[in-house]
Amino acid sequence: MRIVSLVGNRPQFVKAAPLCQALRAQGEEILVHSGQHYDPDLADLFFDELGIPAPDHALAVGPGSPLHQLNIMMERLEPVLADEKPDALLVYGDTTTTLAGALVAAKMGVPLAHVEAGLRSFDKRMPEEQNRVVTDHLSDVLLCPTQQAVDNLAAEGITKGVHLVGDVMYDASRMFAALAAGEPGPEARGLVPGEYLLVTIHRAAATDTPEALDEMVDVLTSLDQPAVFPVHPRTKAKLEAGNRWDELQNVPGLIMAPPAGYLDFTCLLMKAGAVVTDSGGVQKEAYFHGIPCVTLRDTTEWVETVEGGFNRLTGMDAAKVRGALADLSMPAERPQYYGDGHAADAIARAVVAEFGG
Repeated sequence: MRIVSLVGNRPQFVKAAPLCQALRAQGEEILVHSGQHYDPDLADLFFDELGIPAPDHALAVGPGSPLHQLNIMMERLEPVLADEKPDALLVYGDTTTTLAGALVAAKMGVPLAHVEAGLRSFDKRMPEEQNRVVTDHLSDVLLCPTQQAVDNLAAEGITKGVHLVGDVMYDASRMFAALAAGEPGPEARGLVPGEYLLVTIHRAAATDTPEALDEMVDVLTSLDQPAVFPVHPRTKAKLEAGNRWDELQNVPGLIMAPPAGYLDFTCLLMKAGAVVTDSGGVQKEAYFHGIPCVTLRDTTEWVETVEGGFNRLTGMDAAKVRGALADLSMPAERPQYYGDGHAADAIARAVVAEFGG
């Protein structure tokens, strides 16, 4: 079995850590890095600290709009697949990298496997929703993290090649939790464990217009407890361009920090009183570690966390965020929504069964 795996951003690097090991135990994996996250703080550090094998091919797409990145990725991925002649291409999640891989594989007749298939927020305005829906409908093997994802695919008429495997990000969480717990994390930033918020904001909907920046700043300036905000380079650039960066630097109790590595970030999350985020992956990571989550969106693909009472959707609304933070009660028991922590092995078995001959 010969598989090309395509990654390009931080969540995909995290998922690749356990899955590369599992795939390479079963056959040959060729790792391709699209370069969607090209900043060393968003890429090189993750490969180093998570022990991910060095990429066999780097597409080096670099900065640009999603359409620009998509075009460059497709142009550079095509000759890689032509040379490597894999049994299948494996893509992760719902990013521009994911969509590029799906489109190139479809046009070249290369079988496609999709990790995190079947997720739906049912908000077609989200680029991530567009990417995941198109990728699912082009995929030959659909590797679903939850039963809800399987049901979503069935509702769209997709039942062939569907496997319920669990969530590979839960594997990574289990693999690295002990290492992360030993990081200095909050203490190194002068924060008291359990008495601060961890904030992440990076989506285009929260950053790409003056009105969105106003709403983000309103939320950040309204937090009434210490908070650490590891700022994505894209978010920082938008704040600087909108002349809002200096304003946030002077908000009492708000630490505007550089991007954090996976272990440092996980330590900050594990020791936070709550998480405030617009990230899909961070919602899950908060759930894995039993930390209350407030999501700055009106919809989520991780519906289980909301329905179970572990996550609250507020949108980018300062008053709703404060209200959610005032009531952070959660159920004592956390159901196994995302499998048993061995999704990588289940994915590898499914890929071998489908493509191993």
